[in-house]
Amino acid sequence: MQGFKNEFIKIILAAQTEICAALEAVDAGKKFSLENWHRPEGGGGITRIIEGGNVFEKAGVNTSQVHGVLPQSMMDYLGITNNIFFAVGISLVLHPKNPFAPTVHANYRYFELYNDAQEITHFWFGGGSDLTPYYLFEEDAIHFHETLKNACDKYDAAFYPTFKQQCDAYFFNQHRSEARGIGGIFFDRINTITAQNTSFCFDFVRHLAGTFLNSYLPIINKRKEMPYNTENKNWQEIRRGRYVEFNLLHDKGTLFGLKTNGRIESIFMSLPPTVQWHYDVKPEPNSAEEKLLNALKTKREWIKT
Repeated sequence: MQGFKNEFIKIILAAQTEICAALEAVDAGKKFSLENWHRPEGGGGITRIIEGGNVFEKAGVNTSQVHGVLPQSMMDYLGITNNIFFAVGISLVLHPKNPFAPTVHANYRYFELYNDAQEITHFWFGGGSDLTPYYLFEEDAIHFHETLKNACDKYDAAFYPTFKQQCDAYFFNQHRSEARGIGGIFFDRINTITAQNTSFCFDFVRHLAGTFLNSYLPIINKRKEMPYNTENKNWQEIRRGRYVEFNLLHDKGTLFGLKTNGRIESIFMSLPPTVQWHYDVKPEPNSAEEKLLNALKTKREWIKT
């Protein structure tokens, strides 16, 4: 069985360089720090972080290439019998300073499993991108979803509605009965799609990784200089608390990193720098804050499919 390990490594490293350069231009002041790290059990990665920027209060664009032996708990979780693995991916989370600018997350990854003879027994792709606003601008949601839909439609018109539905189901705080944000697309463990072959999957994921900047840059550039007050900032930090709750309670990537002795600083780079939790917060009726909360409690179709 032929895999895509070397090709995917090239893709994520090139994407990391391109995305960081574009975000530095948006921030117009802060540069990403760069740290190469190594995992004792095998592999490592490149963590790139901005903190305290002009636009980004915290932004991380990470790549990793890790390999070794999966613990039994992860084998049981994935439903597999072989435990020798290789995983490579890019993961980014951007937390803007301005409350009117949304947080965004994207992740694209590739996974291989091997038998004792080091032959590939399974491989699959996963990933997606989703938007988490603190104030709802419907034109931003429409732009984000349209960009993802156009990227999916180049391959199959059924992809966007399928992966949008999976995103809505995945990025959902069950304990609060509300979505983390306004969604996007999400897919996991694919190696064939419909009747297509594995090269088709590789090309599809590569194309999506190259779509990220088109989906987000117009939004951040539109919102980054909007005036805001203390109340707006407080609401952003309260909603960031819901982001933290999802990542610590439900996120599969966080679970995988912790179960495979991943680098803690890189795993938790997704967490925002300032957060508030208050008891039983309820927004004012008919306020912009209530508008957001209502949207998060009702699954919506942002564009026509």
